[in-house]
Amino acid sequence: MGKSLIIVESPAKARTLQKYLGNAYTVKASVGHIRDLPVKTLGVDVEHDFAPKYVTIKGKSKVIGELQSAAAKADAIYLAPDPDREGEAIAHHIAETLGEIKKPVHRVLFHELTKKAILAALEQATTINQHLFEAQQARRILDRLVGYQISPLLWDKVRRGLSAGRVQSVAVRMVCEREEEISRFVTEEYWTIAARLEGKTPPPFMAQLESIGGKKIDHRKEKIGDEATAQHHAKALKDATYTVDKVEKKEKRRFPSPPFITSTLQMDANRKLRFTAKKTMSLAQRLYEGIELGDEGPTGLITYMRTDSTRINDEAVAAVRDHIAARHGAAFLPGKPTVYKTKKSAQDAHEAIRPTDISKTPESLAPYLDKDMLALYTLVWKRFVACQMAPAIYDQTTIQIAAGDYGLKAVGSIMRFLGFMTLYVESTDEAEGGETESENEAALPDLKKGDTLRLLDLAPKQHFTQPPPRYTEATLVKALEENGVGRPSTYAAIISTIQEKEYVTLAQRKFMPTDLGKLVNELLVAHFPGVMDIDFTASMEENLDAIESGKAKWVKVLRDFYGPFSQTLDKAREEMKSVKRSAIPTEIPCALCDGKMVIKWGKNGEFLACENFPTCKHTQNFTRNEEGAIVPVAPEQPEESGEVCEKCGQPLVYRQGRYGKFLACSGYPKCKNVRALSTGVPCPEPGCDGELVQKISKRGKVFYSCGHYPKCTFALWDKPVKEPCPLCGSPYLLEKESKKSGLAWRCPNKACSYTRKFDDEDGSTEG
Repeated sequence: MGKSLIIVESPAKARTLQKYLGNAYTVKASVGHIRDLPVKTLGVDVEHDFAPKYVTIKGKSKVIGELQSAAAKADAIYLAPDPDREGEAIAHHIAETLGEIKKPVHRVLFHELTKKAILAALEQATTINQHLFEAQQARRILDRLVGYQISPLLWDKVRRGLSAGRVQSVAVRMVCEREEEISRFVTEEYWTIAARLEGKTPPPFMAQLESIGGKKIDHRKEKIGDEATAQHHAKALKDATYTVDKVEKKEKRRFPSPPFITSTLQMDANRKLRFTAKKTMSLAQRLYEGIELGDEGPTGLITYMRTDSTRINDEAVAAVRDHIAARHGAAFLPGKPTVYKTKKSAQDAHEAIRPTDISKTPESLAPYLDKDMLALYTLVWKRFVACQMAPAIYDQTTIQIAAGDYGLKAVGSIMRFLGFMTLYVESTDEAEGGETESENEAALPDLKKGDTLRLLDLAPKQHFTQPPPRYTEATLVKALEENGVGRPSTYAAIISTIQEKEYVTLAQRKFMPTDLGKLVNELLVAHFPGVMDIDFTASMEENLDAIESGKAKWVKVLRDFYGPFSQTLDKAREEMKSVKRSAIPTEIPCALCDGKMVIKWGKNGEFLACENFPTCKHTQNFTRNEEGAIVPVAPEQPEESGEVCEKCGQPLVYRQGRYGKFLACSGYPKCKNVRALSTGVPCPEPGCDGELVQKISKRGKVFYSCGHYPKCTFALWDKPVKEPCPLCGSPYLLEKESKKSGLAWRCPNKACSYTRKFDDEDGSTEG
């Protein structure tokens, strides 16, 4: 009787399973997907119910052969890729590949990799979920139909290499629209007035002007708009009598946040740890699949990290409550477990993200985890413990103060019981208007209604309204989730893709659209309004969920989408303007000829070029002023070389090309003579009187060869230095630089061991 075979998608996961199951099972890894749509063609038969044309992924034939060999020797096969749509697709394709091997095939779902959970999952093995697979297949085909048909249009109209995506393009639109909001925002001045007051007993405290003549001040609507008005009110307040009108004391409770789901883990890891969504998910995947813990071997430390459910199983709740009681005391433990509501659209197949074993504290795992992995595990561990702890309790006091026609307010709070806040507090984002949320914990004196207060100081202060903040990774994830764009499992990929495609850039942790991103977004919104519509994208996610639950047929969903989309695509091919072939005229004169400059589009955005191209190849960068008018950027003056052009006698100057510096005639474009940079090192080839010069290969790599090429073919990859070797007398040395050993000169003579290393402090060291 053969062993049962378990197939997972990850080698790390395979090692963890093998440790727990021992010799009872053979565990193999598919190393991700084994089949997918072809890379170079659409791979979808739109004429025959969108039938996908799957092919074996390049390099996976060997893996498939190993799986088939192992399956032939097994008595049963358990398919155990990740418990989600992608995992179901991997399981489906493996099952098809092993179809000729007539063995029982089971689907097993591992939500956490502990021995108890693994054995329970094997006991509850089921069959492949066809609806779940069809939901993944529908998403894959949808993305292929959009990406592989809009992208070539962008290649034709803008430039090659661009891509469009059903979800990524909507994310770019969100970043672009936020930037438009910021550019349209008109800053307005407003003033606040704070009074420093004192009662019969200390301490003095600050009260903010809240109302004038019974009208509440709000800098967005009713506001003090200029200094003169502020000083007028300040003068009146200086002469006013301050009386306590109302004192309100309330006990308030702050409750802990729910345990992490995928989106909130990405948000908080970005806020607290400065991790990208991609990095967070990569680290979480490793924590889930198993980490080597010394003699304990590979151990899964957290539950499955792609989830939008806040559900926690009873056993884990009981364990964490025991931990809280033992570690923090009975006061920190609520009378009954806290149950968190999961939103209606959540897939409740998985639990929330939590530690698999609450006794594995961050401190105990510190010797086994690297810095970043420990930081993320600590975040998960603390959030999970905190979610079952007692709320924080504080007393909030609000004092309303009357001062003639004016009303002021002072708010203070006193923390009575920290509760869960002893362990963990969720970070907050920058609020609209550039403000941040914070608790006012000012100390207030004991006051009662009717008490008279003494004015100590009055401080009018100028402010300016702020535009909505740019998205951070955390707030973009939050916006994607709130708008139903994509799913938690796709956020990291979306954010990585829009940066890799150079549609957005991250500056000071804030997303800004590039010129390319703005242009592509403008074209796509104009010609594909349905695909680019946020509500439409969200409704498509709902359709995919309906396929998963068996409430919708995948072919019908695709048919309903593709009919209107194909018509829009045909229209866009005809009507979308060709940016790369367009030239917008300006009145700016060309600096090199009598032509005018025109605006063209290139790899790095808009630029100015002479209308007489290719006769005149002058180009220039430009910016726009506040009115949108074009302001040419003065070109940098080329550096003089001290040499003269052998063709026309004018000075040669250094210019910067695509692959580095080169010498060019300053009389360009009349004289187009260029010369490679000389190293000053004579060619070492016997009988040659040439010099070694810097050149560029067809692939853009710098190399050094004789200036008499093709008569002399001597060449080097390393830079030659005109310095003789002190050991063997070689007339030159070679310069090499690596991340590991830094900059060094070495002798080109292989029989000579001379090396001269350079360091940052004293310049060099002999080797």
